[in-house]
Amino acid sequence: MARYVGAIDQGTTSTRFIVFDRAGATIASAQKEHRQIFPKPGWVEHDPAEIWRDTREVIAEALIRADIRSSELAAVGITNQRETTLLWERDTGRAVHNALVWQDTRTDALVAQFSTDGGQDRFRDKTGLPLASYFSALKLRWLLDNVPDARRRAEAGDLLFGTVDAFLMWQLTGQHVTDVTNASRTMLMDLHSLAWDDALLEVFAIPRAVLPSIAPSSTVYGEARGELEGVPVAGILGDQQAALVGQACFQPGEAKNTYGTGCFLLMNTGAAPVASKCGLVTTVAYQLGEEAPCYALEGSIAVTGALVQWLRDNLGLIGTSAEIEALAASVPDNGDVYIVPAFSGLYAPYWKAGARGVIAGLTRFANGAHIARAALEATAYQTRDVLAAMEQDSGIPIRELRVDGGMVVNALLMQFQSDILDVPVVRPRTIETTALGAAYVAGLAVGYWRGTDDLRANWGEAGRWSPEMPAARRNALYASWQKAVARSFDWA
Repeated sequence: MARYVGAIDQGTTSTRFIVFDRAGATIASAQKEHRQIFPKPGWVEHDPAEIWRDTREVIAEALIRADIRSSELAAVGITNQRETTLLWERDTGRAVHNALVWQDTRTDALVAQFSTDGGQDRFRDKTGLPLASYFSALKLRWLLDNVPDARRRAEAGDLLFGTVDAFLMWQLTGQHVTDVTNASRTMLMDLHSLAWDDALLEVFAIPRAVLPSIAPSSTVYGEARGELEGVPVAGILGDQQAALVGQACFQPGEAKNTYGTGCFLLMNTGAAPVASKCGLVTTVAYQLGEEAPCYALEGSIAVTGALVQWLRDNLGLIGTSAEIEALAASVPDNGDVYIVPAFSGLYAPYWKAGARGVIAGLTRFANGAHIARAALEATAYQTRDVLAAMEQDSGIPIRELRVDGGMVVNALLMQFQSDILDVPVVRPRTIETTALGAAYVAGLAVGYWRGTDDLRANWGEAGRWSPEMPAARRNALYASWQKAVARSFDWA
């Protein structure tokens, strides 16, 4: 009997498989990190074969930990690091190059080239996205232009393109398909028609034969093979959209922020896409079966948790990432130190590819604890930048922010986040909302859950932080942050 739903959560630094029950509680999970490959400054790659190997291993391990067989899964969903771009052989499933990760900036010259005619926003009305190295189209263009014989083989239908979800779907089921949320991050899909756009394909010189089909986020795509033999693969969501669903943000104006390698703030805007005038992107939030799609505004922050990792790995300031809270809490404030972690430029709402990281306000008084505190506060300041733009674009004031991801266990950060936003910050019972969202859309597709009311009923509050900072102090800190941000511009 199918008692559970599974989710593959393939992220930037690791791959997980989690088994959930009908209440959205975690029954078992397994996780494995994969290598981060840096061939040149600004280049970031992953090994697709390693990711697929890890996926199979964590599925098997989680099923053993849950003491269940795959036949006890009603369905499996996939959620994935978005924009990361792969090109693989139709016959063998082998990638012809390492995956180009969403953080990779090797397409900066292409961004500049395509921006000369119409500027950075020339495709925004159709795609909801600015021209940036972040999105998939130019990464695919780079692969077609730089991998020997790739363009000819792609035009002949011998090579297949996909984001990580499509690659895993091919390995699991043999189906070449992606969902509307991932397709909306490629810069090749029309936001309104939810179809690949011929004009965009022509501009970017992308052969249609290489593209997957586009399907709703919640539908049965096919049956899995291997470790999940016979289980319906029935849900796909890009990781940030998955967190929105996992947080049960189904009403316009509801918003969540996921704190991981980067930070991703999404607001549900309902059935119509909202065009941003303030540096945000417009994206598909989800599409449940044959229902109309739901859209969102999104602000993407490239470096948040990755800044803590940098303090650990590059500076040796902490031994483990978890140690940063105690170190930061050992001083009463940041000592007027600010870190702008523009390691690969600034994303929303600035979109400054030439920005680079700065540490500002240093004096002989500053010590490692002040730097640690400044690193945590940088996450909160960047979130405020995005939230202010989101409220301006949508005209909807955010009354509370639902939070998830690895950094939300840091109470010091969560309190400062509430203080600098001046709204409550709320953590749910299940913080693994990305995997939960993928499980939800898969379960909906097979009737495991009846509808979104069931998912809302599963959501529960586990922590709440309310603002305590005086307005004058909040405004002064934020003004200094904005000054530091301006110092980071146009470095490269």
